[in-house]
Amino acid sequence: MHSRSYPSLVISQPPVPVALNPTDVPEADCYDGSLMRAPAPGFTPKTLTFLRALKRNNRREWFHERRADYDQHVHAPMVAVVEQLARDLATVAPDVVASPKVSMFRPWRDTRFSANKAPLKTNVAAVFPHRALGRMQGAGLYFEVSTESVWIGGGLYAPDAAMLHAVRQHIADHHRAFATIVGAPAFKRLFGTVQGTASTRMPRGFDAAHPAADLLRHKQFLAVREEVPAFAARPDFYRQLLATFAAMAPFVTFLNAPIVERRRRLDRDPLLAERPSPGRRRPD
Repeated sequence: MHSRSYPSLVISQPPVPVALNPTDVPEADCYDGSLMRAPAPGFTPKTLTFLRALKRNNRREWFHERRADYDQHVHAPMVAVVEQLARDLATVAPDVVASPKVSMFRPWRDTRFSANKAPLKTNVAAVFPHRALGRMQGAGLYFEVSTESVWIGGGLYAPDAAMLHAVRQHIADHHRAFATIVGAPAFKRLFGTVQGTASTRMPRGFDAAHPAADLLRHKQFLAVREEVPAFAARPDFYRQLLATFAAMAPFVTFLNAPIVERRRRLDRDPLLAERPSPGRRRPD
């Protein structure tokens, strides 16, 4: 969930961009329910202008000279979006955490092991993890705004071997429930199909004739909506973002169920934790 974890994927079947009707998200879920509501948070054309300029001038001194512009047009709008999501996701996805401290990424890149020594990220992003698992653990929600796109996604990006096996087993045992979730009209309209890298062969321990065989080969389980950069500056951006997360929430909840259960078992009895030997082969 790193400055650009999910979007680093090559998406083979991107869904057609969709503009939801305002009625797709109940009004009570979009804001805090007060009679005198503030305008929905979001970004402006100046956000994109700054990110484009930063991409052309990715230098520390250039950024420091314009830090006030960054704070006003990039950082502050993201803080406002995350803080509103903290209120609204309590209804839409109560198991995830949204807070500026947990969700937001620093603007600086880690260039220690990269050939690209540009010091700054040219996007602004936030991640929303499961509260029992923590940041970058399990399945979560994520979005970013960059000069290339607005990327809204969620799911399981880089599970370890034990986590991946637990999720595959959960899908195998409850494939009808999972098919209902990913076959829901809103899910198909916004995301198309489940995305992510997959093995060319069936993982060990699973039947190649299983009804969910194609899904069981997945190494990642992602739902993705991608829009043009100007989408971030639309007046209905926040409503669209919340509607997208609402459509994604059952998918993320399903993926997290076996991971949370496994974490609870290990918390009760740490000796159950797997300690693979150096020569142990990672499952397919």
